Amino acid sequence: MDISTNYTITAGELKDKVILVTGANRGFGKAMTLDLAKAGATVIMLGRDLGSMETVYDEVVDLGYQEPVLYPLDLEGATPEHYEQLQANLFEHFGQLDGLVHNAGIIGTMMPIEQYDIKLWYSTMQINVNAPFMLTQFLIPVLNKSDDARILFLSSSVGRTARAYWGAYGVSKFAIEGLSKTLSEELEKTNIKVNSLDPKRMRTKMRQTAYPAENAEKNPLPESMSPAIVYLMSESAKSLNGEQLTLEISS
Repeated sequence: MDISTNYTITAGELKDKVILVTGANRGFGKAMTLDLAKAGATVIMLGRDLGSMETVYDEVVDLGYQEPVLYPLDLEGATPEHYEQLQANLFEHFGQLDGLVHNAGIIGTMMPIEQYDIKLWYSTMQINVNAPFMLTQFLIPVLNKSDDARILFLSSSVGRTARAYWGAYGVSKFAIEGLSKTLSEELEKTNIKVNSLDPKRMRTKMRQTAYPAENAEKNPLPESMSPAIVYLMSESAKSLNGEQLTLEISS
C-alpha cells in the first residue's frame, strides 16, 4: 500500500502524544523527529550517540517545536534490564506511549551468505531484529495505556523480495516484516496498530553505503519524506493495521 509524502502537517495535530523514535539522531530519524515535534508530539529520541542527539535536540528547540526527550541507549549492547528500566521511566514520567517507530538499523556488508562474517551477522541481527523485538515486548504495556497507539517498523524492499548479496540486512528485514505482521494479528483487539514501512530511496548515509556508485543527488532528501510519518501517527491513519506500507516518492 502506497503512502503519499505530500502530507501537510498541522501544528498541534499530535499534541499530548508521546512517540519514541529509535535512531533519531541522523538521516530519516532526524527528519521524522523534527516533523513529529513540529506537529506537537513529545519525541523520545533513542540512540547511542548522545552528541548528535543533543544537536538535533537544539535544532528542535530553536525552531520552537515541542521539546524532545533524549534517551541514550546502545541497541547492540542493550539487555532486557535496559528495556525494563525504559519501561519504568516511561510509566513514571508519561504514563503512556502513543507511538513507537523502529527506525534504527545497520546495513552490515554486501556479500554472499557463504562468506558472511559471523560476528557482523550477529551484530546486524542484534540491532535490526533482536533490539526491536525486546523494545516492543517491554513497551507494549505502556502502549496499551494509550487510546490510540501505533507501532511502525521501518523495513525495505529487500525484506519483501529476496535479493542476492544483501546478507544479514535482507534477512533481518524479512524478520521485521514477520514480526510486524505477527504483532498486528496478536494486538488486533487492542488500541495498538502495527504496520511496516518501506521508505524507498532517499539521500542518507546508509543508502550511500549500499549504492556507492549511485548519484545521490537524484534521491529525495529525508525531510521531503518524513511528513508521511506524521500522517501515520495521526488520527487519519487510525484504520491501518497489518499493512506493508511503501512511501510514494513525489516526482
